[in-house]
Amino acid sequence: MIETFILSIIIGISVGVSAGYLGSLMVLEKMALVGDALSHVALPGLAIGILLNFNPYLGAFIFLFASAVVIWHLGRVTKLSFETIVGAMFTLALAIGIVIIPEAELLEALFGDITKVTLIETAIGVAVSAVALFLTNKIYKKLILSMISEDLAVSKGIAVSKNNLLYLMLVSLVVAVGIKIVGTLLVGFLVIVPAAAAKNVSTDLFRYAVLSSVFGAASAFAGILFSNYLNLPTGPLVVFSGIVIFVATVLAKWQTK
Repeated sequence: MIETFILSIIIGISVGVSAGYLGSLMVLEKMALVGDALSHVALPGLAIGILLNFNPYLGAFIFLFASAVVIWHLGRVTKLSFETIVGAMFTLALAIGIVIIPEAELLEALFGDITKVTLIETAIGVAVSAVALFLTNKIYKKLILSMISEDLAVSKGIAVSKNNLLYLMLVSLVVAVGIKIVGTLLVGFLVIVPAAAAKNVSTDLFRYAVLSSVFGAASAFAGILFSNYLNLPTGPLVVFSGIVIFVATVLAKWQTK
């Protein structure tokens, strides 16, 4: 029991940091709903894993990766916004997942179950989070410049399309790992609310990125801690913890005006 709790804290903080950091870009680009919708795209992958008797989270990884490539390609071909394409895929994936996933596993897929986390899953989660942080940091300023002016970014030799694809894939990776903690229904929270809270109390880009990671880690840590203490589902408590942080930043911002 203690070992599982320690593993859950480790993977929770790792995913919270990386999700908050990647989410800071998503909130800046006003793509918060994309992060939430993208998380639901993993549901058919989970269902296929359960039905074919292999690790469902591997199925989520594969499905999210494939979806990221499809979304990126459709965006290039159709010139539609990411919000439009992800919205369409989200509803389709959610419908397919609910139809094919066994009813007994539906609750765990939607809300996660970190009490079953293993040492291998923890190691994978930490490794994925570290890679996502490292690669996102490499392209962070390039993505920011692309948000400001895509033409300016191209003129400076930045491969905007390739960076967008890499970013989508990294978000997909973090979302897939986050499903273990809070499930497909709530994992979008980890890439939205911590960054939104950080935006309330940040005066520069560096502080914003750091606080997004800190608030993501704090939300996951507090949620898992209270879940263990109160014997309640982890996912909702991670969300409640994050909302408390968000409200605190709103009050802090209000007090400074």
